[in-house]
Amino acid sequence: MERSLSHIALFAALIAVLGFVPQIMLPFGVPITAQSLGIMLCGTVLGAKRGALAVLLFLGLVALGLPLLSGGRGGLGVFASPTVGFLIGFPIAAFVAGLVTEKLKLAILPAAAIAAFLGGVVTLYAFGIPGLALMLGKSLPEAALMVTAFLPGDLIKVVLAALITQGIARMRPDALLSRA
Repeated sequence: MERSLSHIALFAALIAVLGFVPQIMLPFGVPITAQSLGIMLCGTVLGAKRGALAVLLFLGLVALGLPLLSGGRGGLGVFASPTVGFLIGFPIAAFVAGLVTEKLKLAILPAAAIAAFLGGVVTLYAFGIPGLALMLGKSLPEAALMVTAFLPGDLIKVVLAALITQGIARMRPDALLSRA
């Protein structure tokens, strides 16, 4: 229990730290950040439940006003911005990535890559696109076209998440809670 709590807190902090990587703000108000890599890693390393809890802790701190999102953003206002769908999708994306990593009986590298893609790209876009459309008054196809700007970076993050997860599995197998 204590070990799980410390891992959850550590990964919530990791998401926050990844917010310090300089963001690239797109004209429609959603930044390209490294934080979605943290979301992917929450799932692939911690597993479904712990990964989602780490993200919920992070979002709770953001809602309380801590400037933990990229660009130093925080507070309830971020939940009424074009990023709202992505923020709502964060814990679900981590859960999906964790569940796929837990259930997929492949070697950890391909399992983590598939999990990071399904959770950190497919699931996240499934929430982010409707949120973007709603907040900007766009159609779903228009919003989907807008988020194609994220795809190259997100595919790089999928590869990084898989490699980092594999590295953890090799160096500290007991720390890979998604496969415990």
